[in-house]
Amino acid sequence: MFFQGGLPFISLSEHSPRRDEEAGDYPLLPVRDVVVFPRLLTPVFVGRDRSLRAIEAALASDNRLVVVTQRDPEVENPTPEDLHEMGTEVVVGRILRMPDGTTSVLAQGQRRVRIIDYVQTAPYLRVTVQPIVETSERTLPMEAMMRAVLALFEKCVQLDRNLPEEAYVAAMNIDEPGWLADMVASVVDLSTEERLQLLNTLDPYARLQGLSVLLNRKLELLELENQIQNQVQQEVDKSQREYYLREQMRIIQSELGEIDSHLGDINRLREKLAEVDMPAEVRMRAEHELNRLAAMPAASPEASIVRTYFDWLIELPWTQETEDNQDIQHVARVLDANHYGLPEAKERILEHIAVRQRAGAKMRTPILCFVGPPGTGKTSLGRSIAEALGRHFVRVSLGGIRDEAEIRGHRRTYIGAMPGRIIQTMRRAGTINPVFMLDEIDKVGADFRGDPSAALLEALDPEQNYAFSDHYLEIPYDLSHVMFITTANLLDPIPPALRDRMEVIRFPGYVEEEKLSIARQFLIPRQLEEHGLSPAELRFSDQALKTIIREYTYEAGVRNLEREIGRICRKVARRLAEGKKACKLVTPTVVYTYLGPPRYTDDLDQDSDEVGVAMGIAWTEAGGDMMPVEVSLMPGKGNLILTGQLGEVMQESAQAALSYARSHAEELGIKEIDFDQLDIHIHVPEGSVQKDGPSAGVTLATALISALTGRPVRHKVAMTGEITLRGRVLAVGGLKEKVLAAHRAKAEVVVIPRRNQKDLVEIPKNVQRELKFVYAERIADALNAALLPAAETPIAAKMVTKKKTARRAAQAMSRA
Repeated sequence: MFFQGGLPFISLSEHSPRRDEEAGDYPLLPVRDVVVFPRLLTPVFVGRDRSLRAIEAALASDNRLVVVTQRDPEVENPTPEDLHEMGTEVVVGRILRMPDGTTSVLAQGQRRVRIIDYVQTAPYLRVTVQPIVETSERTLPMEAMMRAVLALFEKCVQLDRNLPEEAYVAAMNIDEPGWLADMVASVVDLSTEERLQLLNTLDPYARLQGLSVLLNRKLELLELENQIQNQVQQEVDKSQREYYLREQMRIIQSELGEIDSHLGDINRLREKLAEVDMPAEVRMRAEHELNRLAAMPAASPEASIVRTYFDWLIELPWTQETEDNQDIQHVARVLDANHYGLPEAKERILEHIAVRQRAGAKMRTPILCFVGPPGTGKTSLGRSIAEALGRHFVRVSLGGIRDEAEIRGHRRTYIGAMPGRIIQTMRRAGTINPVFMLDEIDKVGADFRGDPSAALLEALDPEQNYAFSDHYLEIPYDLSHVMFITTANLLDPIPPALRDRMEVIRFPGYVEEEKLSIARQFLIPRQLEEHGLSPAELRFSDQALKTIIREYTYEAGVRNLEREIGRICRKVARRLAEGKKACKLVTPTVVYTYLGPPRYTDDLDQDSDEVGVAMGIAWTEAGGDMMPVEVSLMPGKGNLILTGQLGEVMQESAQAALSYARSHAEELGIKEIDFDQLDIHIHVPEGSVQKDGPSAGVTLATALISALTGRPVRHKVAMTGEITLRGRVLAVGGLKEKVLAAHRAKAEVVVIPRRNQKDLVEIPKNVQRELKFVYAERIADALNAALLPAAETPIAAKMVTKKKTARRAAQAMSRA
């Protein structure tokens, strides 16, 4: 049986090759890109003289010759070095003369042969070959491999249009494994190198295994090609179908007289564009997009994309601007009416108004950054600034944003593309000079989608934001008239490049008197109105408010204070709604009744002077906080144990404090202590909270020296400062928040570094009057202010004496 179709001829005849294994001499026919397999009929095109002579020599004897593939098909006259060692013994069949002068020879493959020697090179090649006889048993693994190859070949025939179905039928009727591998290899489209590799594989099982790998690779390519062709065909069919449907729709609309609706929309858009005031560059872009839209069918998918982009162009404010209220007295009254305190922020806004009066439009709009604990009025102050200036106020929360496209937008090539949040918010503002608040700028994150904070650099830089680039608009947008105000709880997470573009205004925590005034002026009236109560129905005494501030809230701001006031208002409103009698004046007793037991206690007011316990002051995101440090001594081997989730810097401060105590043991009166026989445990309570920073150095040293000397620490003393090994006290940050925390905790004395004395100008005068400040240059200044005289023998000295007594008793026993 024979079949063609761009493939080698395949013979399934029962012609049996010779089984003798002796070596013999045969003419050699070198071929370029053809591999002839045993038992298969393959056409070979011959055009070289030496090849024709070899064929003639074969015909003159027994019609047999050896076909070998060249290593390099470009070699015209191959030598023995240019030919492979393995070839195929063939029987020359029909010979045809072709129109191009070449000769086509049908070669019937017989068996594999290996060239042993070249016995003749002219006028044609003649070689001595050793026949390769295949022997294979139909074992179970062999049967499984044959079935696997047949299954793969069947799939290839189904997917490859060049493979006829007769090829698979022929393969099914082959019983010998080697013959099956050769037949499939000759039919499937493989490279010459891959076919040579199979020809050189003598073991039938290994040949089938190698063929299965090649078939798998071929099958993957065929499946991918088939998938691509199906997708292309589906797209073509879909496009043709949409074209026919649109043409039918156009004809139907034309018959119904509705074809003019699209033109009517275009004309309305042209009229709207003519009314909008915009720069020339933007107008040219808008007219170009409108002309594109007019040329498109109304039902085209791209028409909606162009229409959306055109709407953004004409709805954005390009020149619309509100006039600033430059009355300084009016602005000051509005800010004072809405906010209590915050002198630095209010002064900066009034300075801006004053300079704008003098400089006019030439003045650059400031980029402000409000930094402070939660609940101190940063966001509400921005809204008040917009109200005082007569500008529109818009706000964008940046917390949790991790995609750079959220700021700059997506390019229009993406489906569902939109401008970034800045352009979206400018469209909502309706003017080019709103007060634009970027809330929680320190909460911006970065990941594989980009760094949003880097995209903010252009918007928040007065040197660049006159031409802000949004990926969706692709047109520069002027942000230089916008007053940007950013808010943050911490400055550290903000990248330095972004921080450098902003003017930082710090919002400190409120003292008790300020909270009391804020509650009277703002919080209580607002909560009474929200809960439907009148001032005659509910009033708060000063002592009740102080009780709420001291025992139910512990914060730098007033957010929790307002919540507690709201809780009391809700309980009173419920009693009035139920027809029950409700108190009209809130006193401390009523506070305890409505709010339950106090949640915060004043540790400094309840504790007594203790040995090894010192009170430090820490800075947190919510303002200042008290941080007690406890030190305990015990017999041991000189270990220093640190607990309480202390960071690396704080652990180093503890090491420095211990080194100072050991190096100044004689001055401190602890020279008798053997530190190698003493374990020191330093613990900072609230172990679930991470703590770090160098400002606890003075507190750690004071608590450690108190434990070593037995001198109690005054519990009304709070302290902060970094120490060195030489005993110097270095300056620290966040002094205002720390001093306010000490004031809230009812401390009487605050030890601060002398280098921080200049920072006391930020502390309210009433707080300075109620506290006594000790300025420490060296650790000895802090010890003199905090430690009391020793009441008894220090614990460390007792342990040393006890060890010495035990050692002497042991020595006496050994001598006895």
